[in-house]
Amino acid sequence: MDNSLTSELKAFDDTKAGVKGLVDAGITKIPPFFHQPPDTSPVDNAKNFSFPIIDLQTLDKDLIRRKQVVDQVRTASESWGFFQVINHGISVNVLEEMKDGIRRFYEQDIELKKDFYTRDYTKKVVYNSNFDLYTAKAANWRDTIFFLMAPHPPKPEELPEVCRDILKEYCKKVTKLGNLLLELLSEALGLNPNHLKYMDCAEGLAVLCHYYPACPQPELTIGTSKHTDNDFFTVLLQDHIGGLQVLHQNHWVDVPPTPGALVVNIGDLLQLISNDKFISVEHRVVGNHIGPRISVACFFSTSVLPK
Repeated sequence: MDNSLTSELKAFDDTKAGVKGLVDAGITKIPPFFHQPPDTSPVDNAKNFSFPIIDLQTLDKDLIRRKQVVDQVRTASESWGFFQVINHGISVNVLEEMKDGIRRFYEQDIELKKDFYTRDYTKKVVYNSNFDLYTAKAANWRDTIFFLMAPHPPKPEELPEVCRDILKEYCKKVTKLGNLLLELLSEALGLNPNHLKYMDCAEGLAVLCHYYPACPQPELTIGTSKHTDNDFFTVLLQDHIGGLQVLHQNHWVDVPPTPGALVVNIGDLLQLISNDKFISVEHRVVGNHIGPRISVACFFSTSVLPK
């Protein structure tokens, strides 16, 4: 990395204002270090694929229905590595308040946010823009706050006051959903429902809350570069703007922002322990002129690191 680029990155980092700070400053052209090389995989503009949606209602009361859901989970995990769940037990009010709480964090006075800005990843609460800012080929158009919530959560006073209560409530509810998903995934592998749970596949919980401001030149950059997740599985709450795409049959397929739904995807560790039966697939978040976009990703793992 040449000295001039390092200086640009450091100047951006030192503002502690992130990408949102650039937008607030009224920029019309994005800095060159955000420019991404083009992706050659086609986008499924023709909508030839139907993204899997699984209804979790009445699972505990209807064994036939549970078997149907397990079959759906198996099919989606084998062919897509992704699916959405509805009637998952987390109310729309909680989902909306979680998104609102994260929005409040990012849109509060910058002096309040700066207290959380750091690149010390030994901390349980980390706010910054691009965890790999100084090593990636190009920066992503997003800011992130990271919370390591299990097995040893931060002290309440370590969490931002504007989203503290809803974060704790949401994590409690998403952990319950995570345990149910572990049962379904275990059964989909032909195992005892508690098999993955007893392997401590949900012992660790990291929550990454992304903020994607509107981008003046979205064709030049991306919200999140293509990647797979280094965990067992992820539960994602995305807002109505969308932007998440999954690489399916060599096409980028939009994940529809279904009201009240949560997105589940298989991680690298689950692909590994399932002997490649379940697949961890590349996904990305595209930029757009609309914003800001909020997403909340909960990573379930025995060892959790920021992504």
